[in-house]
Amino acid sequence: MVAEEESNSLQYTPTWVVAVVCFFFVLISLVAERALHHLGKFLKHKQQDALFEALQKLKEELMLLGFISLLLTVFQGLVSEMCIPTYYVSTVLLPCKKHSESKTPEKHFPRDINHRRRLFSTEAASDHCSREGKVPLLSLEALHQLHIFIFVLAVVHVIYCLITMVLGGARIRQWKQWENEIQGHLNDRHVDEHHTSFVQHAQGWRKTAILSWTMSFFKQFHGSVTKSDYTALREGFIREHCPSNPRYSFHDYIMRTLQVDFKKVVGISWYLWLFVVMFLLLNVKGWNTYFWLSFLPVVLLLTVGTKLEHIIIRLAQEMSEMKERGETAQVKPSDEHFWFKNPRIVFFLIHFILFQNAFELAFFFWILCTYGFHSCIMEKLGYIITRL
Repeated sequence: MVAEEESNSLQYTPTWVVAVVCFFFVLISLVAERALHHLGKFLKHKQQDALFEALQKLKEELMLLGFISLLLTVFQGLVSEMCIPTYYVSTVLLPCKKHSESKTPEKHFPRDINHRRRLFSTEAASDHCSREGKVPLLSLEALHQLHIFIFVLAVVHVIYCLITMVLGGARIRQWKQWENEIQGHLNDRHVDEHHTSFVQHAQGWRKTAILSWTMSFFKQFHGSVTKSDYTALREGFIREHCPSNPRYSFHDYIMRTLQVDFKKVVGISWYLWLFVVMFLLLNVKGWNTYFWLSFLPVVLLLTVGTKLEHIIIRLAQEMSEMKERGETAQVKPSDEHFWFKNPRIVFFLIHFILFQNAFELAFFFWILCTYGFHSCIMEKLGYIITRL
């Protein structure tokens, strides 16, 4: 076995094999780096500063991913040689229950003919720990699988954020027609008709708290932003920030805001990494953590959507009250309508929802490709269908 391991080492590998493999890895890396560089120059040329900053944020995430990968690779030998009592790895917080116990420590680690070198190193670490009556803290095979999971998580998160931005941008572009119509009727009473429609959403029985929250909950499923909503919000923004320029494109401002927000959500913040660690800790057999966790983004999404819709209704109610007092009815945006008077809480929740959805997809595909569909970590079929 030792002789076979030595024959597979770099010193006994043909130089042409080493050169070819190294060449292709370097080539792929250089192509990716140049592609990102030219994409940045293109965004600068098009004056897409927000998207350029998002690209820089993406590069930072790739650098962080590279550091994590480097640390896992450099210290994998040290980690695999750390020994702990057998009890802590055989009975405490296991994602899968073991069917049988064996006195030989290497039974704790699955054999994989496709990863022979890691198997040899695992057996060496196991022999080192078995002489002390212990087992390795984490095998090289487990470290390798963890390495892949972190990479898959980062890639899926970026792709998921890109898809979300594309879909969100497509939805906002539908409002461009409203912007054009509004600017074409700035000097007539056409806009006032939309104000009347906007205020009517908050009059009469709609003023009661229970009914207004109920309306907010159901409105998010259909026509979350109507033309009258857009018109009123646009006028409130222009009166607050640029009253001297009534033809200011509110639609372009929303698109730029979407790009700025994308720069923030494309990254994985420290508290999101902490969430990953907590999930890995609580993913214990029988707890169905993955199943119950899948309900969290749904609940948060409905909560945030209801809150945002209710803010629109509150703005309409304020306009209605101004009209009743004989004042000029106008939208007055304010942080007072947000939780704890802080709009950043809503953004934080949206960021967490996006990451949580990406995390669930990444975890599902990682388990599927690494252990198979019938793995014990995958849980029962009913749980999988409900989650998805």
